Amino acid sequence: MNRGVEGDGSELDPQLVELLSELDNSGSPQLQSLEPASARDVYAQGVALLAAGGVQVARVDNTSISGGDRHLAVRIYYPECEHDSPRPLVVYFHGGGWSFGSIETHDSVCRTICAGASSIVASVEYSLAPEHKFPQAVHDAIAASNWARSKAEVLGADPGRIVLAGDSAGANLAAVAAMAARDAGQADIFCQLLIYPATDLSMSYPSHKSFGDGYRLTRSLMIWSTTNYLRDGSDILDCRASPLFAEHHSGLPPAIVVTAGFDPLRDEGAAYASKLRDAGVDVDYCCFDSLIHGFVNLTGAVDAAATALDDIVLMLKGRLECHS
Repeated sequence: MNRGVEGDGSELDPQLVELLSELDNSGSPQLQSLEPASARDVYAQGVALLAAGGVQVARVDNTSISGGDRHLAVRIYYPECEHDSPRPLVVYFHGGGWSFGSIETHDSVCRTICAGASSIVASVEYSLAPEHKFPQAVHDAIAASNWARSKAEVLGADPGRIVLAGDSAGANLAAVAAMAARDAGQADIFCQLLIYPATDLSMSYPSHKSFGDGYRLTRSLMIWSTTNYLRDGSDILDCRASPLFAEHHSGLPPAIVVTAGFDPLRDEGAAYASKLRDAGVDVDYCCFDSLIHGFVNLTGAVDAAATALDDIVLMLKGRLECHS
């Protein structure tokens, strides 16, 4: 496949060009060709090969929280601190098309956020599709948000600096949980960190056509993921599945929205940032032009991906420190 220069003049990172070529020739099965359990194993194996080793943090605790009629595993990371003042609390929802990914696959990402933003990070193991259809993962994300708000002080966190964060499908859940908090009159979510978020499951933006094949997240994989997740086609228009379709976006927490230049989700992520900004929400938007979807899990193989994740953490840290 010919990869390189995109229409706006940006170029795919050279290490990514080489990596994608290697993956093309590896003979590895396409996730969408597998049963969900096998897809989860293959995805986890890929992350283990391509993500950087986890940075050191002060402590890691594994616990569970109540998610209605189920219990959700949560891994809590504590940063090294030179003082005893409460730390921000980042509630993190992993990516993986609502069908795969876990607290294990995103361990390195959460450690980087914990150490780099000097924040407590709670990584949530929400229910996966197709065993648990929409809106179960939404209910889990809301339950995790409510748990964070109620337990922040017990965790040693600052209840005034709770961040809802995630990548891809996890960013979708973070955005939807932020909407639910607003609608419930809970104005104490400090901000959202949305890394290449899925915001419009109709897949109608031009970047879906431009980058729907050859950049790891393919159109066929997206169709497989949304088919697993949604009950039927009408769910696409539900703002709990496609937060871009909400009636209004005013009153939402400030947001950091991140996209990648060669990502099918690029345009809907940018559109969501614009929609928030137009509604009066304070938004920091950044597009890493040379990268692809899923770059936070490529930090051990692509230098620019590691730099980008560090930059995202610095953006979050700067926002948190301005209000400490």
